[in-house]
Amino acid sequence: MSIALFDLDNTLIAGDSDHGWGEFLVSQNRVDPAYYSEMNDRFYRDYLAGNLDMNAYLEFALQPLAELDKGELLTLHNMFMQEVIAPMWLPRAEQLLQQHRDQGDLIIIITSTNRFVVEPISNKLGADVLIATEPEQLNGHYTGRVSGVPSYKEGKVVRLNAWLAETGKNLDGSSFYSDSINDLPLLEIVDRPVAVDPCPKLRSVAEQRQWEIISLRD
Repeated sequence: MSIALFDLDNTLIAGDSDHGWGEFLVSQNRVDPAYYSEMNDRFYRDYLAGNLDMNAYLEFALQPLAELDKGELLTLHNMFMQEVIAPMWLPRAEQLLQQHRDQGDLIIIITSTNRFVVEPISNKLGADVLIATEPEQLNGHYTGRVSGVPSYKEGKVVRLNAWLAETGKNLDGSSFYSDSINDLPLLEIVDRPVAVDPCPKLRSVAEQRQWEIISLRD
């Protein structure tokens, strides 16, 4: 059984779930609209440019989880799936995942977005394993802090290696699909790196190294 790794945002879905969740909270008046919208957009621009301060971003992004009731968060997320994630859905992404299932591959979604936002998306896509940034919980409530290493840039390699050590699996025959230059550290260690609708920086690297480049968009 080989491992097929997938980034989520702008790879398996046509948009960024983390940024979209922030916009959704603004639209639902659950955060300060002007401030939150400005900061959400600023952090997203930094992410796209490859220079996001992940610690500062997580301090910002995880705070609403601590401030809102857990039941309300689940209700909001159900709405978010319907209103924000559904329009991002990519049938060709589902077809690609099915191809790997048919080959007997283990499907892992590995994303820098926090588990609260992405777990329902990962479940809907039918991933076998989800590696995501973990929001800290205390007595069943989110604290607004992160638990462990965020799965971002080199952190994805750290988190994946920890999972491999726990499970006794390896990267022989592995693939990794991503759109982002932020994922270069992980793309460099798999057997088959694939750039999916890549950002300009990743496209340049993929072309130079003769990596496969595909599109899952219509």
